[in-house]
Amino acid sequence: MKQTIIKLDNVHKNYEMGDSTVQAVKGINLEIKKGDFIVIIGPSGSGKSTVMNMIGALDLATKGNIFLDGQNIEHLEESELAQIRGKKIGFVFQTFNLIPTLTALENIALPMIFQGVDKNERIKRAEEILENVKLSHRRNHLPNELSGGERQRVAIGRALSNNPEVILADEPTGNLDTKTGAEIMKLFKELNKRGTTIILVTHDTNLLNHAQKVLKIKDGKIEQVRRRK
Repeated sequence: MKQTIIKLDNVHKNYEMGDSTVQAVKGINLEIKKGDFIVIIGPSGSGKSTVMNMIGALDLATKGNIFLDGQNIEHLEESELAQIRGKKIGFVFQTFNLIPTLTALENIALPMIFQGVDKNERIKRAEEILENVKLSHRRNHLPNELSGGERQRVAIGRALSNNPEVILADEPTGNLDTKTGAEIMKLFKELNKRGTTIILVTHDTNLLNHAQKVLKIKDGKIEQVRRRK
C-alpha cells in the first residue's frame, strides 16, 4: 500500500476582505499518496489555487490540519516551512519564473544554494538534470535565448534540483502551444514513472487523461473525484 505523503484534514481557508470574510476553501479532506499523478481542475475562483498553496506549504489553513510526510505543518514557523518546501516540494509555474540573468544551468543550480549544497556538487547535479530534461546543449543559454518549451523544461529542472518527493505545477502548459505542451506532459509522466509525485493544477480539460486521479473543485469544495481505470 502506497504511503500518504500529503493529507488535508477538514481544511478551511478564509480571507478577510474589508468588512467581509471570503470562504475560499470549505472543509476539504484529501490524501495524496507517494507516486500519485493528480490533476486538480476547476473554474477561476473555485479555490483550486488556494488548495494548491496549502498543499505546497505556501499557505496555512484557517481551520483544520495539513500534514506533510506525517508532520503537521500548521504549527511550524515560516523558516521551518521554507526548509520543508525547499527539500520536499518542487514548484513549476505557468510564467516559468526563471532568473533572466542566469543561464539554464545556473537557474537549475540556484535552489541548491539555499540547501547548503557544495558548489561542485551543485554543478554536477544541475548538469545531470539538464541531461534528464534534454537541454544539455543549452546549458549556457539565458532564458531569453530559449524557446517557451525550453524555458519550461529549465523550470522543471529547477524544481527537481533538490530531488523533491513532490512536483507541484500550476498551469505548466498554459503559455505553450499544443505540441510543446504535449512534450512537457510527457516529461511529467516520465518523472512520475521514476517515483515522483505529480500534482498539476489546470483549467485545461485536455490534460485530464494524463492523471491517475482528477479532483474537480467548485465553490471551495471537492465536487468530484475521478480515478483512471
